[in-house]
Amino acid sequence: MKNIKAVIFDMDGVIIDSEPIHSRVKMDTFAHFGLEFNEADLVHYMGRTSSAIFGETIAKAGRTDIQSEDMAAYKHSHYLEILQSGEIAPVTGSVDLIKSLHAAGLPLALATSSNVRVMNTVLDSFGIRPYFTSILSGGELPESKPNPAIYLISAERLGIDPVECLVIEDTTNGILAAKRAGMYCVAYRNPNSGKQDLSKADEIVDSLLEVKKVFSFA
Repeated sequence: MKNIKAVIFDMDGVIIDSEPIHSRVKMDTFAHFGLEFNEADLVHYMGRTSSAIFGETIAKAGRTDIQSEDMAAYKHSHYLEILQSGEIAPVTGSVDLIKSLHAAGLPLALATSSNVRVMNTVLDSFGIRPYFTSILSGGELPESKPNPAIYLISAERLGIDPVECLVIEDTTNGILAAKRAGMYCVAYRNPNSGKQDLSKADEIVDSLLEVKKVFSFA
């Protein structure tokens, strides 16, 4: 842990407790476009972009009359309405952890699968934008997590070697992306993130409040 020089945060399920709302909004979107989807399967897509889940569902259904981009736009608009209503709160300890790490002199990055509008709304709503040197949405990249690109690009922007970066994640796909990028990964076991395989993480915590206690740099 002495070699950690930067920290990269996932957003959904780590900074904001948004997964239950995401699930509701995705199911509303499937219904709106007349697509059948088993809600229990949403857990397999946590940490990935909306375009990924919608694109794969459209392909399986053989629907050529629907575009994943249209579904994603509908979902994001619906989600933003809820987000802006103040219904979604920060994960306990997340904002304090961000401020503490920043105060300790560690450069921070945000690497989220959420789209740019959602990402910006969260940053501004919680007043945490000034603490991040780099912010990156998976919607700006060709592939989402578990592809490691979002973390490798974040490290490059920070000017820190990937092996000197610590990632805080809550999903299987996010952890795989972090480890494929060669980074140290702390998994937060968020009860609202469904059944996630956190076994490939280097450390697992049940509360973000534990991070400052477990790691000396905070």
